[in-house]
Amino acid sequence: MKILVTGANGFVGSHVLDTMQQDGVEVIAACRDRRKLPAGFRGEVREGDLRDGDYVHRLVQGVDVVCHAAAWSSLWGHAGDSEKLYLRPTLNLIEQAAKAGVRRFINTSSTSAAAPGASADAMSPGVQRPLWPHLCNVVRIENRLREMASSTFGAVNLRLGIFAGNRYALGVLPILVPRLKTHLVPWVAGGRTSMPVVDGRDIGQAFARAALAEGLAKYEAFNIVGPEVPSVRQVLTFLHDEYGLPLPHFSVPFAIAYPFAWLMERLDPVVPWEPLVTRSIIHLLEEVHADNLRAMQKLGYAPTIHWQESIRLQMAEMSVRETVPMSMVRPIC
Repeated sequence: MKILVTGANGFVGSHVLDTMQQDGVEVIAACRDRRKLPAGFRGEVREGDLRDGDYVHRLVQGVDVVCHAAAWSSLWGHAGDSEKLYLRPTLNLIEQAAKAGVRRFINTSSTSAAAPGASADAMSPGVQRPLWPHLCNVVRIENRLREMASSTFGAVNLRLGIFAGNRYALGVLPILVPRLKTHLVPWVAGGRTSMPVVDGRDIGQAFARAALAEGLAKYEAFNIVGPEVPSVRQVLTFLHDEYGLPLPHFSVPFAIAYPFAWLMERLDPVVPWEPLVTRSIIHLLEEVHADNLRAMQKLGYAPTIHWQESIRLQMAEMSVRETVPMSMVRPIC
């Protein structure tokens, strides 16, 4: 069996490579720069850009399973870039994979894709939210996989929790930490909602199990979170106790948080810094009720990395690499 991992330079892809190599399967790394692959990777490398149609056509030849970990992402706005750099390349990859006879396509999605009231069921349809263009594209890709799935082209959609751990990329923690230091960030709904943190190593395990699992239906979807899901209050209190970050001084309900975030977005063109908060960040704080039960039952997924360990690893990396506050938008390169 040949397993292709796209986005192998990134947070998700690099952890998938690590796990796949431990499982002893034949792994192909698809990336833009082989020099940035995890140390010790010795498999085949297919270097190129997913925006290049000819490259994508060649990329999927002779592949049994695609683990699609590549993504350009933005935590707010930038609809055109998300479509050009993420949506179109992914839809073409799905089409080319199906034509090439790939048996299973495993997709990176988010626990925030579903309606909050239905998010415990990863099989529930995603909901388009114009307030967050990139998440709309995540849902469009989920929908396309539902349409394309067949007895010969299986699709597995992994709705991942909030990333944490080493090799960090764009995510909530690097965005949140400098904003907490301003003393202006409030609790939303008292911090009572959950924050489904998941470590990169557990994500790697989930992909590996999804790639190798037998007896799956033509379309499957799973929530993937850590072994324990903390509340927002637990996470911020941990950051306060261990790293001295300020705790919020007041609380607002979601009904106020969303319009305030909208105002911050509107002010962006006239201020020299990114918004203090955006509606997408407020959305990430909505309750998702995600657990691993279905993934445990059908994939044998068993996460092992506690959220506190993941945050400690990420904070250690941030102390070295994040010399300026991280942007909420990945650079275009």
